[in-house]
Amino acid sequence: MTATTDATLFPSVPDRSDHVEPPRDADAVLDGLDPEQRAVATALQGPVCVLAGAGTGKTRAITHRIAYGVRAGLLPPASVLAVTFTNRAAGEMRGRLRQLGATGVQARTFHSAALRQLQFFWPRAVGGEPPQLLERKIQLVAEAAARSRIRLDRNELRDVTGEIEWSKVTQTTPEDYPAAVAKSSREAPRDPAETSRIFALYEQLKRDRSVMDFEDVLLLTVGVLQDRPDIADTVRGQYQHFVVDEYQDVSPLQQRLLDLWLGDRDSLCVVGDASQTIYSFTGATPDHLLDFRTRHPDATVVKLVRDYRSTPQVVHLANGLLGQARGRAAEHRLELVSQVPAGPEPAYVEYADEPAEAEGTAKRIRDLIDAGVPASGIAVLYRVNAQSEIYEQALSDAGVPYQLRGAERFFERAEVREAGVALRGAARAGGNDPLLEDAADLPSQVRAVLTSRGWTTEPPAGSGAARDRWESLAALVRLAEDFGKARPEAGLSDLVAELDERANAQHAPTVEGVTLASLHSAKGLEWDAVFLVGLTEGMMPITYAKTDEQVEEERRLLYVGVTRARTHLGLSWALSRSPGGRAGRRPSRFLNGLRPGSPAAGARTAGGEGGVERGRSRKRRGPVRCRVCGRTLTDAGEMKLMRCEGCPSDLDEQLYERLREWRSGQAQQLGQPAYCVFTDKTLMAIAERVPGSESELSGISGVGARKLERFGPDVLALCAGEEPAEEAVTEESEK
Repeated sequence: MTATTDATLFPSVPDRSDHVEPPRDADAVLDGLDPEQRAVATALQGPVCVLAGAGTGKTRAITHRIAYGVRAGLLPPASVLAVTFTNRAAGEMRGRLRQLGATGVQARTFHSAALRQLQFFWPRAVGGEPPQLLERKIQLVAEAAARSRIRLDRNELRDVTGEIEWSKVTQTTPEDYPAAVAKSSREAPRDPAETSRIFALYEQLKRDRSVMDFEDVLLLTVGVLQDRPDIADTVRGQYQHFVVDEYQDVSPLQQRLLDLWLGDRDSLCVVGDASQTIYSFTGATPDHLLDFRTRHPDATVVKLVRDYRSTPQVVHLANGLLGQARGRAAEHRLELVSQVPAGPEPAYVEYADEPAEAEGTAKRIRDLIDAGVPASGIAVLYRVNAQSEIYEQALSDAGVPYQLRGAERFFERAEVREAGVALRGAARAGGNDPLLEDAADLPSQVRAVLTSRGWTTEPPAGSGAARDRWESLAALVRLAEDFGKARPEAGLSDLVAELDERANAQHAPTVEGVTLASLHSAKGLEWDAVFLVGLTEGMMPITYAKTDEQVEEERRLLYVGVTRARTHLGLSWALSRSPGGRAGRRPSRFLNGLRPGSPAAGARTAGGEGGVERGRSRKRRGPVRCRVCGRTLTDAGEMKLMRCEGCPSDLDEQLYERLREWRSGQAQQLGQPAYCVFTDKTLMAIAERVPGSESELSGISGVGARKLERFGPDVLALCAGEEPAEEAVTEESEK
């Protein structure tokens, strides 16, 4: 990295005149703004605080404000610095400003703006070249841990790295870290004293090697501006007007840098919504937004509450959710007012178990797509990434394309791949593996193997990478338990084969499809239809949300999820984890008083209140029994076959092979994976029962109304020993 020496980076800026009459073409920028947005755009003097609710057009308001000021001659373009938190948001802001004719305005992230200044001023402030930027700090953290004689796996390294980042943005030194953790009620992922030692050595290694991390970019820029008043004056001479988006997410370190940029001036416009503060674990705090009027008593305050994104029904739910909130952020909540036509009521759906919830959600999504909603306009949002696997499977079974945001597919996660390797090795070793000595059945064998990979009976404290890893391994343990119940005679090799089959079924081509995402990664996005799933106590709010503050942040997280929906909104929960399990779960307390028939907020709930739609589930249909031996079935594949995996099969093998060949042709014509036509289990069920009519075919699990209409005539023809009509294949390929 070399220092920037181009002196035109900080050209002189003419003084602002407070009495310039806006030219007539500047007024054109105000066209199409609502009264509140117009008030933002024309508030160009002194401090301005914009409290902007979800979907209220805050980016539109602040970009038009900058453009109006530029075209009116009140804001010289080079004197304006607009900062936000992501490169995507900064890029969007620059694009909008160009369209409005406000070229020359700097729109950057905090880090980008600080790095540019640090590179420019380092030779003058310190001499020589600035430290090299460390792109990935985790390798240096690993070395610091090793030198401290503390062994960390990859996920523990991510957690310690996260703690170091939190410390630096909250301006906490290594020595003060343990006390800061205790004071903040933060659940540290490991012993704070150990983290403190690693943190101190990490800082020493950086100094020795003349490198800096992203947090150092802010810290060093702050140091230069504090220690060199002449440099601070140069920066303030360049940038005289500031706009800060997503101000509720500012950390103490970013606020310190902003104060130094400003100096004793007050030309600052901040935009935020305390009700969307969901990143406190990274050091973000809404206090700067909430205290803005205290620090700037003469500030102009504008509230944006006209919601142009969501229907009145979605907005009503969002307002009701915040209406039950407590704490300081809740005191400043905004009551949104929808500006779009009415839509359907949010659907509250209760399911008997998680597989039924996933299948039911996939069916509702399929219905929306068939009704004309694009798959890319639909999202399934959950609390933790480990919840994605069952929805990946359900959407695959329903022939619905999907994409994951902010996370790898379940079977592609490093910990899941590593667990698969360990299980495969244990299966090959059999009785020779010492891990399996005291394991009597399949679930206990899996638990023994995964214990060596970091699984424990109790989850780790707090959130972070270690918790994410544990959730993934716990999902594998639960899968093994369900598999063992369905097939008591199965061994590790059978489970490994099942895992391989599940992984292969999800290797669909990358396409534009339904978005699967965690609630945190959905911030800033929106869809026509949103399904909020897994809304039970222990997941929403999450188990480790202990304090009132943490619980309220969970409520805000759900609020962010609700306000991502434009038209369709589904909220669902399952009373038990697996089919036939004890229905001991309760819907999230956040839904109390909101979903029909639920008790008032604060009351304890039990499943089954009136007014809630009951999702189709195995439990509602009663037990499914093997048609050979009569045993109750719980495995989804066995339930499709209507028999135990080990019971004698009356499969018509010739018909099965013809069905597979036909399916291959259909999949090629449609450009989809074969399982999107019918899964292997569904084809086996058809070849065993050989249906002779549409009613018999529709009685087979996996043959819904849509597939019956599209493929029924072909399948029945094959079952009758006939060839499918050529026209049917051609017609389907054209759809």
